[in-house]
Amino acid sequence: MSFSRLTWGVKASFRSYVEAAGGTVDLSDGAAKTQDGTFVFNAVPGGDLTIAPDGTASGAMRFEGTIKFDAHGGMLNTTLTELGLESGEDGLVLTALQAPLNRDRCAIAKLELAEVGADDSVTLRAEITLDGMYQIADNYPPGTELDPVQLD
Repeated sequence: MSFSRLTWGVKASFRSYVEAAGGTVDLSDGAAKTQDGTFVFNAVPGGDLTIAPDGTASGAMRFEGTIKFDAHGGMLNTTLTELGLESGEDGLVLTALQAPLNRDRCAIAKLELAEVGADDSVTLRAEITLDGMYQIADNYPPGTELDPVQLD
């Protein structure tokens, strides 16, 4: 399977909280928002990620785009940029550049196959990691379910 985009909402309750607090969600570098509030990131060419029907993954790929959540006068300030999917010893993980330095990558969510669609789309369950907890507003303990990741 070859994937051209990743769709992910981060966590619906987090998006709602930011908006209820009068905050903003800014998209840049090619990220787009869908009608249901999730975000779409286009694949960077050259990725070699494959996901077998049994959920076994190999390879990696990256996606263009940045999401910035800001609320409470900057006290809540979360940036997720250059998302990636990487398979390794810990299985398949969702990675991002660490904000605000944006130098090192960290695994923000552990992924597990949920469904393969008839159109070869893939839905992955996502659970936040310890690094992800620090990247996404320090609100959700490791293992908290995030919105599913959709690949197509």
